[in-house]
Amino acid sequence: MKITMIGAGNVATHMTQALSDAGHTILQVWSRTPAHAAALAERVGAAPVTRLSDIFPHAGLYLFSVKDDALSEVIDRMPATDGVWAHTAGSLPMELFSVRKNHYGVLYPLQTFSRQRGLSFAGIPLFIEGSNPETIAVLEEVASTLSGSVYRMPDEKRKKLHLAAVFACNFVNHLYALSAELIRQEDIPFEVLLPLITETAAKVKEMAPMEAQTGPAVRNDKTVMRQQMEWIDDLHIRELYRLLSESIVRLTKSND
Repeated sequence: MKITMIGAGNVATHMTQALSDAGHTILQVWSRTPAHAAALAERVGAAPVTRLSDIFPHAGLYLFSVKDDALSEVIDRMPATDGVWAHTAGSLPMELFSVRKNHYGVLYPLQTFSRQRGLSFAGIPLFIEGSNPETIAVLEEVASTLSGSVYRMPDEKRKKLHLAAVFACNFVNHLYALSAELIRQEDIPFEVLLPLITETAAKVKEMAPMEAQTGPAVRNDKTVMRQQMEWIDDLHIRELYRLLSESIVRLTKSND
């Protein structure tokens, strides 16, 4: 299929490369930043575009992968085209397109993307939604060339899934950053935590997260928790420790 990419950030970069590798023709890559458009377009043999008015009208799919708060503005400035318009966001409704298009939808990849890390799309879950059966068929066809895990999911469920992903990925990674800072102060390298992190992630592939939970909070060991809070100088991090510990205690009790 002939595809035009609207965006050149982390998600757009991975999606563009994966679509090209799957045999699709990337016609154009648009970005406000000329260097970003040029770099990504060069990788897949596409034409870089920095003015939306220069978008070709005859692609089969226009895939919007821009910041959430910029999507409405970009849609408003898009020229009229053929084909399906779809975005890759987890938390935005597909109806943002409805004032401009009849054929529109969502192609949301559930993964964390960093431009400098390669990823295989084969196992990445892709969630699609479309304004009508014809659009769903187009998005399903494209998605199935990327991954063996393609699901139809309406807007409200997708929003909750994205929220769960924030807890499972973004918040967890932030806790890695905090733990790295705590031990950096004692000249302990972050690498010593990697086996623990690896095993923690591996366990939830074989058991429910509640069953995998360990540590002082799941035991409601108040003495240890009180001591550890005293060792934290930063009041914000101390409060975060308290709230997370209380959440673990509460969830553990509710599942007894």
